[in-house]
Amino acid sequence: MTDPTALHYPMDRQCPFAPPREVTAVRDAGEVPRVTLWNGVRPWLFTRFEDARTVLSDPRFSADKSRPGYPLSSAVALAETAVEPTLLVMDNPEHDAVRRLVLGEFTVKRAERWRPAVRAVVEDRLDRMLRGTEADLVADLALPVALTVICEFLGVPFEDRELFRSLTHTMNLVAGSTESAAAARQALQDYLEDLVAAREQRPQDDFLSRMAARHLADGSMDRRQLAAMGLLLLTAGHDTTANMISLGVLTLLRHPRHFAALGADDDPVLLAATVEEMLRHLTVVQRGIRRIAREDTEVGGHPVRAGEGVVAAINVANRDPERFSAGEEFDPAARAHGHLAFGYGPHQCMGQSLARVELQEVYAAVARRIPTLRTTVPVEEIRFKSDMAVYGVHALPVTW
Repeated sequence: MTDPTALHYPMDRQCPFAPPREVTAVRDAGEVPRVTLWNGVRPWLFTRFEDARTVLSDPRFSADKSRPGYPLSSAVALAETAVEPTLLVMDNPEHDAVRRLVLGEFTVKRAERWRPAVRAVVEDRLDRMLRGTEADLVADLALPVALTVICEFLGVPFEDRELFRSLTHTMNLVAGSTESAAAARQALQDYLEDLVAAREQRPQDDFLSRMAARHLADGSMDRRQLAAMGLLLLTAGHDTTANMISLGVLTLLRHPRHFAALGADDDPVLLAATVEEMLRHLTVVQRGIRRIAREDTEVGGHPVRAGEGVVAAINVANRDPERFSAGEEFDPAARAHGHLAFGYGPHQCMGQSLARVELQEVYAAVARRIPTLRTTVPVEEIRFKSDMAVYGVHALPVTW
């Protein structure tokens, strides 16, 4: 039995490529402990795959972070309620009503239309990187690719990328203050409201222009709501993808047989399976997905009272051996279908199809064009993002 008073969540990782052992031990013991968060709030911790799916799909759990007792991941998370709310903090029926307005932009078919453009961005960035003999894979490939794609999708000028990158960094810095995160969020919201107004007057072929033409005229959305949607897509669309690119390439370098297979075989099935396994194995949302019970309920037979918080530790649930045969291992041959890396239920990531296209194009191009890629420092000297909401590496020095 785990001592519940000893569990402060999240814990430090012992291995940079695996969740903390204490959380894995909780799952394997079949326990559902209370954990203590940074502000003293003590939610229930769910670590089994099926329990995490229940938490994320049961409408009796709320995503509204302004509710008293909500298990916030850090002080900066409170900033999400200080500006125009995004889909991430909405409950139904409001959530589904807004999501339906934009969901048609995120189908698999539309994502595939973006593949040639994504491929061109990846090849261009690799061309630039390979002019030298060393590079930082984060600054020279992962961030530029992710930022370029989401900026082109939304219709945001790429020359403003440093503004987005710095504001997003402030919003996701776990040790930051609510005030600094709220100021960064407000600055980005204001910028996007101005851009929505500009696109309303001079539409182009991009997401903000189409949404402005479709929904501002009939009143189904206003500028603040559309800007908030853009903020969510801009921040989630580049930060998580950039971290998956860099951490994923590092993982492939640690598994040279799979890296070589990607470079040698033009096999879309192998590529898709590798990306799904990478998403499952890494699950960069490292602090769990949080909810609060709106009424008395239960998860996997465990009672949760109204007003109690819960944490679905999806990084551990995605390694649950009762659901995934690979468990703790990285094995593209195993079936990773149905993982929780993009969440589950009504708040499941809308941009997952586009993210998959980006990851497939980057991993395949890196393996094909740079088979001799290697890091220039040992793993012990790489700075991992334990201080951020989304896991990854701050920099990845490489040569070839």
